Amino acid sequence: MNSEATCATPACTPPARCAIPATCTSSAMHSTPACTPPAPSTPPGMYRSSFEHDACGIGALANLKGVRSHQMVDDALSVLVNLEHRGGVGLEPNTGDGAGILLQIPHRFFRKEAQKYGSLLPDEGNYGVAMLFLPTDEHGLTEAMRVFEDGCISEGIPLLFWRDVPTDAHDLDSAALECMPTIKQAFLGRPADCETTDEFERRLYTCRRVIEKLAKKTYSLNDKTFYVCSMSARTIVYKGMLISTQMRGFFKDLDDASCETAIALVHSRYSTNTTPSWERAHPNRYIVHNGEINTLHCNINWTRAREPHLYSPVMGDSLTKVLPVFNGEGSDSAMLDNMLEFIVMNGRSLPRAVSMLLPEPWDKNPALSKKRSAWGEYQSMLTEAWEGPAAIAFSDGRIMGAVLDRNGLRPARYYITSDDRLILSSETGTLDIDPSKILNAGSLGPGQMLLVDPTEGRVLFDDEIKESLANKAPYFDWINAETRKLESLVDQASESNDSLPDGNLTLSKRQAVHGYYFDDVEEAIIPMAEKGKAPLASMGTDTPLACLSERPRRFFHYFNQLFAQVTNPPIDALRESHLTSTLLYIGNHGNLLEDARTNCRLIRLDSPILTQDEFNTLAEIDRKGFKGTKLYASYPAGKTAADTDPHALRDALNALCEQAEQAIRAGVSVLAISDRVSEGEIPIPSLLAVSSIHNHLLRCGLRTQADLIIECGDAITAHDFATLVGYSASGICPYLAHDTIASLADRSVLPISAEEGIANYNKAILSGIVSIMSKMGISTMQGYHAAQIFEAVGLSEEFVNTHFTGTVSRIGGLSIDDLQHECNLHYAEALDQMHSPAPDQLPSSGITTWRPRGEEHLITPEVISLLQHAVRTNDAALFDEYSKAVHQAGRTIVLRDLLEFVPTRPSIPLEAVEPASEIVKRFNTGAMSYGSISKEAHECLAIAMNRLGGRSNSGEGGENPARETPLPNGDSKCSAIKQIASGRFGVTSRYLMSAKELQIKLAQGAKPGEGGHLPSSKVWPWIARTRRSTPGIGLISPPPHHDIYSIEDLAELIFDLKNANPHSRVSVKLVSETGVGTIATGVAKGGANKILISGSNGGTGAAPRDSIHHAGLPLEMGLAETQQTLLQNGLRSRVVLEADGKLMDGRDVAIACLLGAEEFGFATMPLIAMGCLMQRDCQQDTCPVGIATQNRSLRSCFCGKPEYVVNFMMMVAEQLRTIMATLGFATIDEMVGQVECLRQTNNARSWKANLMDLAPLLVKPEVEFGRAIPVAHCPHYVPEAQAPNTLPQTLDATLFVPYTEQARQHLEPITFHADIANINRCVGTMLGSVVTASHPEGIPEDTITINCTGSGGMSFGAFLPHGITLSITGDTNDYFGKGLSGGKLAITPPTNATYRPEENILVGNVAFYGATEGKGYVNGLAGQRFAVRNSGAELVVEGVGENGCEYMTGGTVLVLGEVGQNFAAGMSGGIAYVYDETKTLKRRCNLELVELVAPTTQELATIRRLLEEHVQATASPLGAKMLYQFEDIAVHFTKVIPVEYAKMLDLITEFEAQGHERQEAEELAFEATRMGA
Repeated sequence: MNSEATCATPACTPPARCAIPATCTSSAMHSTPACTPPAPSTPPGMYRSSFEHDACGIGALANLKGVRSHQMVDDALSVLVNLEHRGGVGLEPNTGDGAGILLQIPHRFFRKEAQKYGSLLPDEGNYGVAMLFLPTDEHGLTEAMRVFEDGCISEGIPLLFWRDVPTDAHDLDSAALECMPTIKQAFLGRPADCETTDEFERRLYTCRRVIEKLAKKTYSLNDKTFYVCSMSARTIVYKGMLISTQMRGFFKDLDDASCETAIALVHSRYSTNTTPSWERAHPNRYIVHNGEINTLHCNINWTRAREPHLYSPVMGDSLTKVLPVFNGEGSDSAMLDNMLEFIVMNGRSLPRAVSMLLPEPWDKNPALSKKRSAWGEYQSMLTEAWEGPAAIAFSDGRIMGAVLDRNGLRPARYYITSDDRLILSSETGTLDIDPSKILNAGSLGPGQMLLVDPTEGRVLFDDEIKESLANKAPYFDWINAETRKLESLVDQASESNDSLPDGNLTLSKRQAVHGYYFDDVEEAIIPMAEKGKAPLASMGTDTPLACLSERPRRFFHYFNQLFAQVTNPPIDALRESHLTSTLLYIGNHGNLLEDARTNCRLIRLDSPILTQDEFNTLAEIDRKGFKGTKLYASYPAGKTAADTDPHALRDALNALCEQAEQAIRAGVSVLAISDRVSEGEIPIPSLLAVSSIHNHLLRCGLRTQADLIIECGDAITAHDFATLVGYSASGICPYLAHDTIASLADRSVLPISAEEGIANYNKAILSGIVSIMSKMGISTMQGYHAAQIFEAVGLSEEFVNTHFTGTVSRIGGLSIDDLQHECNLHYAEALDQMHSPAPDQLPSSGITTWRPRGEEHLITPEVISLLQHAVRTNDAALFDEYSKAVHQAGRTIVLRDLLEFVPTRPSIPLEAVEPASEIVKRFNTGAMSYGSISKEAHECLAIAMNRLGGRSNSGEGGENPARETPLPNGDSKCSAIKQIASGRFGVTSRYLMSAKELQIKLAQGAKPGEGGHLPSSKVWPWIARTRRSTPGIGLISPPPHHDIYSIEDLAELIFDLKNANPHSRVSVKLVSETGVGTIATGVAKGGANKILISGSNGGTGAAPRDSIHHAGLPLEMGLAETQQTLLQNGLRSRVVLEADGKLMDGRDVAIACLLGAEEFGFATMPLIAMGCLMQRDCQQDTCPVGIATQNRSLRSCFCGKPEYVVNFMMMVAEQLRTIMATLGFATIDEMVGQVECLRQTNNARSWKANLMDLAPLLVKPEVEFGRAIPVAHCPHYVPEAQAPNTLPQTLDATLFVPYTEQARQHLEPITFHADIANINRCVGTMLGSVVTASHPEGIPEDTITINCTGSGGMSFGAFLPHGITLSITGDTNDYFGKGLSGGKLAITPPTNATYRPEENILVGNVAFYGATEGKGYVNGLAGQRFAVRNSGAELVVEGVGENGCEYMTGGTVLVLGEVGQNFAAGMSGGIAYVYDETKTLKRRCNLELVELVAPTTQELATIRRLLEEHVQATASPLGAKMLYQFEDIAVHFTKVIPVEYAKMLDLITEFEAQGHERQEAEELAFEATRMGA
């Protein structure tokens, strides 16, 4: 493998070959070539600027009494410096993603500065300051200043003087300097007619919006910088494209002692795209934001829809001057800031405005009062929430506050001190504070807010703030008087007398006309109607994309679901259902800017799924405030295809939109659309009808005057319904699915009644929609409604822009007339079916399972047979036949089938190409866990790949340590890649140290954005031992990694793993989707060594049927986008890029390589090589060839051999070599990313495939960032370009490892002290790796004891092995004790702290995540998600936040105080003991899997022992008191234990009592439960 080759593309001319002379060495990393490459001029590729994400660290400081000081500025900048590791840095070490500070107008400083300009400033509050980024060229600067001055004149605001902001840019690297703007301040006087400071602030806002719009219209400012950072009489923002440490030196103003403030917000930005931007640095004008707005499209669409009908009692006619709300600044944070500012400037208080946009979950919280719930419901009627993981600090210069998202997915720690300060930050310990001055050490919880109001002189907390807001108006009475519930309307409605257009058509004809197949009924409708759950499938998909198929496909299939990965986590709607809401409202929506009873005049829908009666009621409603009408969506069919108007669909859509517009203008508030058709009519696809009307009404300014509901025949699966909601349908009646269920029940095909079947189906669909929106991290249906979180694949740009405006679509294809052709084909098939010998028998589509006359498949019986014969006989000729069967001429299944090779250089002899033995070292097998496949299959893959020098992957199920020992013949069963997934099964220090590569799995191709569930019947005893769980107890893999809620969290985990195994490379697995390239950019900046892009059609495990077919994007799109984006940002050479996704042979590998990959993953084909027959029901544990099963009798059927896998890999490599020789490439490195060697073909059999435009895939972009750095231009990995190694600077490397060398060698106990700070991350982990390397099982207890003082950084004590004890006197941040592997951790408050530990937060969120063994003691409270996925540790804590003990599978947790909401959700094993004196546990515990029982006498002894250990470790006053009173208080302890776990433990104990050994007893107990005993 020649991945060590260096590369330096000459600065001015493209290279003739890709392997460049070795001028790109570390010494050349920052040299400037003789000729700087030209600015990019390449055509658009796969990247879009709208894909950019960011995260960060935030800080907020305030003096509670409003006392200003320069010390506050200095402290804020110190916080910023101590958050530097949460910011992003690209290829240039001195170019950051952005840093900044917001502070009050420093009046004393500006008064002094004004004198230098010959001006005397008015009193504070009587002038404002605009902070501006302006062009650098003289003409542009003059024009920009003129525009600003003209705007001020037009609004009557006097300009006092201009000031040049003094800066020192000597420390900035070239990228920041190249785009650095001219930075000026404009001082503005208060007009005489502004009577109040609020009015002046509003005038400044209006003036700024006028200026911004004027600048956009000014031609001479096109493509030039014009940005107003702030323009206020209260606040000013200093920011730039800087790293945190540069702020103080860059802006000289901040160093002046007279620069004073009582409030400061700071921000360190981490962007997933490093394209230079000073404007996108934070703070914004009101907020600093750590997070991601997942509902952004929804928020933007509905805000724009509201604008034409807004009325402002405060701004009056000036409102038009500030509209539109969004000024085009781009980022989600900027738009949230725009919206917040708009609401505040229109008269809402800042806390009220924040609560509207970031509301607490209210509709499933019984703890809220009626008034508070009613207030929450009222606010949801005004506007949908801005959802997503978010910690936001906000200020208007008078007050300062902070709020957390409803899921609590960002940290927000704070101190309140005796010297009247609040210090809030993403981390604790960012400012050195005397512990004796800390009155309260806290953390914001999910949905919580706090506020500092100097007029009150104190901190206001969540309940006080929100109870006050809830009492502002009689919201409860308004809702009761005006809001209608659907069920009451149905009860009052008379029976519909409308005749139905399809009343004369048989059910089978209606099904055929709407595109039904036998598979849809058998594999989707029946399972959902019977069980109320989404059906599962296995082995991914190998059928054509809808746009490549030779057959007509339902329109929904052109839309692929997007999902969250890295920058924002998916959420678990099952285990955290208290945070989800399926509520929607129907009617004429009121005015966002004023509170009124009429805003409540809406119909409440608890679900978007409607019955026929509900749909009819809404369609025919006619009462005060509500009027419905029905429109039909169809177009006429000609007698023959030739007779049909070729533009009939287009004309019908235009007429439908016109009818909708006229209906609303006539007062209709409920638009009901129906796709029922009579004989001779063709239904318009329901999704097209809904979205077309939606976008037409948006353009007309009428969208909020009415809501859309639809009755449709073509919606079958949850994906279909999700797209309808995603494109703005508020209610959906799937009449044909309901009629089908009724027919099945009448014919006794279903063993239940039609009513029960329909209810089950609706439940499954609703659950499916919630699951799909949860993949994107969205909790509420309102946030998903019209959010358009899909990418269209294979539809033309014009078509999408007109009918699905704003939807991402990068691969062109069908026009509206082409879609009509497909609809006509559907209709023709329906007519043919009616004239067939069996008109009532629906045909099979063959999409999910291969059928002789069904849809095309990559993997057919012929393909399986050819491959298995080829690898068993090592027959290259047979393998070539197999390849021909896979790549049939003219057939298009995957996008690469439309690509062909184009030699651009002379061919070379085959012997000149690097040997196959080297190429296979770049091959990896997929992450198939031990649990999903058998021991024999798992080990077979490992042996084969180790023989080749490639890598097998453990998957997420852990691995038996015995496999680390080589076999007598030299083979090794040890997987070279060890995967770290959300479940953290078996992830110990030893597991990590046994790897050559550690892979962080953020998503998987079969079900991206979803978790997993290994059912109890598949948790065999040997699987349970490997996963450190209990036999026969189901195991849950959460949708998110609970230590990756953001890009900076991922960077932290990468850092943690490098500490856990300094000799392993770290890779990150992503799934292809829209924006994956920008995510990969963030991953590269986070220090990963390798990025894997997985295609959506991959995946071997069980997954929901919808996810397999509709989530994610093809490999080719994700790979091309990643290569292009990394190269644009100068980061491609920093990382290795791997591709997987149904790679079948050498041709597939060659195309992947040319698109940018240099390593290649295979999963499905190695399984087939070992004997897999593709039965696609792997989840059943019935695999007949012993691969996807744990059943011993079935495993005995396994006939696979490592030689078969070796032969497959070698034959792929040899095929690849032949292609390389033809194309003239001697090495893989030369070939990587050379897309000019590919071109699109036009000889597809599919008429749709020939309409595709793959040009964006084949763009080779220019470098935009770091063009002066030679390695930035290299299209493949170069070792010299990899992220800087920071491990040698860690506390472990400098102190812990060398200082304990003697103790480790001779196992002599050692105890010493160390001072720590929040910048000391992952303390103890590298020491643990050194211990594990020499002592895999650990060392004797307390051999190494280290007593630390200070604030622990992130991941303190991560993966700590047995024998190491770490204690902290102080506090610590998130991920304390994650992956604890036998070590011991303890934390206690500082010795001079005056607060009560049991009432204050000492430990951050997600402590002890994935702990497998060891002990932990917390003398204080812990944040959210304590002990998530604990599987073996003993832990004591004095109180926990929400979601404690979530997904726990083993171990013991003792909680000495109260727990937060949703305790024990998904807990399937282990025991928690909770001291429940206040009797709050029952209402805060998730009782789905657990029960609450009194501890036995023996268990009380265990509790006492844990208490004694806790007191010994921490000297806890609470623990000591409880020990003293133990006999009296024991009655208040409650045991929380999973029901099935308790039964299994009892059964195992019973077999042990019969004389069986533990292991044997476990197997007997498992068999007994499996057999139903």
